[in-house]
Amino acid sequence: MNVDRITEKLNILADAAKYDVSCASSGSDRKNKDKGLGNASNGICHSYTEDGRCVSLLKILLTNHCIFDCAYCVSRKNNDIKRAAFTVQEVVDLTINFYRRNYIEGLFLSSGIFKNADYTMERLVHVAKKLRIEHNFNGYIHLKSIPGASEELMREAGLYADRLSVNLEMPTEAGLKLLAPDKNRQDMIDPMRFLNQEIIRNTEEKKLFKNAPMFAPAGQSTQVIVGATPESDQQVLQSANYFYKNFNLKRVYYSGYVPVLADKRLPALNTAVPMVRENRLYQADWLMRFYGFHVNEIVNNQNPLLDLDIDPKLSWAIRNMQAFPIDINKADLQLILRVPGIGLLSAQKIVAARKFARLGWEQLKKIGVATNRARYFITCKSNEFERRDLTGQNIKQFIMAQSQSKYIKNTQTQLNLF
Repeated sequence: MNVDRITEKLNILADAAKYDVSCASSGSDRKNKDKGLGNASNGICHSYTEDGRCVSLLKILLTNHCIFDCAYCVSRKNNDIKRAAFTVQEVVDLTINFYRRNYIEGLFLSSGIFKNADYTMERLVHVAKKLRIEHNFNGYIHLKSIPGASEELMREAGLYADRLSVNLEMPTEAGLKLLAPDKNRQDMIDPMRFLNQEIIRNTEEKKLFKNAPMFAPAGQSTQVIVGATPESDQQVLQSANYFYKNFNLKRVYYSGYVPVLADKRLPALNTAVPMVRENRLYQADWLMRFYGFHVNEIVNNQNPLLDLDIDPKLSWAIRNMQAFPIDINKADLQLILRVPGIGLLSAQKIVAARKFARLGWEQLKKIGVATNRARYFITCKSNEFERRDLTGQNIKQFIMAQSQSKYIKNTQTQLNLF
C-alpha cells in the first residue's frame, strides 16, 4: 500500500464528504456475531459535535469524479479541484484499520458518479459486501444510494448496509432544475419508493421467518440543501412531511448551503452559512416527529418562514396564546408537550409525578423541569402565574433577554474529521 497516496486520497475524499450531513447512525440493531468486528447495536459510539453532527463514522467519498455539473456541489465536473478515487479494497482496508485503532465505529460511504449510476453503485455495494462477508464486520454501514441505479443493486445494498439514503438535494423540483438541470427528481424518488417497499416486505418476512435476512435495518433517510435556492421554510417542511408520510423515512437532514462556488444562480461567496435556519428546521422537524405538531401548525401561508429569534415551539405558543395557560396537574401529555421549555422526558416526568401529589414550582424543579420558559404558559399548585397580563410579544422579549442562542456566533466553518 502506498501510504502517501492513500493519505492524499483520504484528505481529498474526506474533505469532499463533509458537506453531506446525513450520517447519524441511530436506529440499527445489528448484533455482533461469530466473534466478528464491531457492533452496531450497543457498542457503537455516537460522537456528535456541538451542532449535533455525527463524527464517529469514517465518512468519505469513493470518488469525487462526477459526470454531473450541479451548481451547488464542490465535486461538479467543471470545478477545478484535485480528483481522486479509492479502490474497493482501499476503502475496506481503511475501515478495518481505523476500526481496530478505535478511530471509528462504522462507515459512511458516498460517491460522485463516474461513468453511470450502476457502475458507481456496484462498487459501493462491493465495499459493504466485502466488509460483511470477508471481514465479518458488524459495525454500522451507511451507503448513499445512487439515483438511477438498478433495483437489483439497491436490493443487494440493503442486505449489507444498515442504512441507505438517497439525497433529494433540493427541497423542490424547481430548485433542482435551476441548479442541476441534468438531474431528474423522479430518479431520486423512484429508489426511495423501492427501498420503502423492500423494507416493508422485509418486515413482513421477518414476522414469518425468524432467520430471514435483514434489509436496511436502520431504514432510509434523505438530505436537502437549504439556502441555495429561494424555497421558504414552509416549502422545505412540507416537502419533508410528504416524504415522512409516504416513504417512511427515518430522518430528513437539512444542510445549510456552504457557498464554495461562484455561480450567478447561487448566493454570493461571502454569504454566511444559514446555520440558525438549519437549526430551526431541525427543531421544527423534531416537533413534527415527536411532539404531535402538524406541519401546518408550524409554518403556513400566514407564517411561511420560521422565526430565527426563537425556537418553533415558542413561536407557535406566542401565536396561540388562547391555548394557555394550561394546568400541568390536569392537562394530558399531548398538551404539556406543547408548552415551551418542556421536553418529552420532562412531560413524562410531570405526568408520572402528579399521580402522587399536585405539583407546584418547587416540585417541578426537583424533578428536573426547567421553568424559565414554561412559567409563562402553565399554572400549577401555586397562586403565582408568571404570565400575568403579558402579551405574546412581551413574553418573547423577556425570554430573548434571558437567553443567548449558541448558533448566533456560528461561522461558516465546516466539520473536519481529520
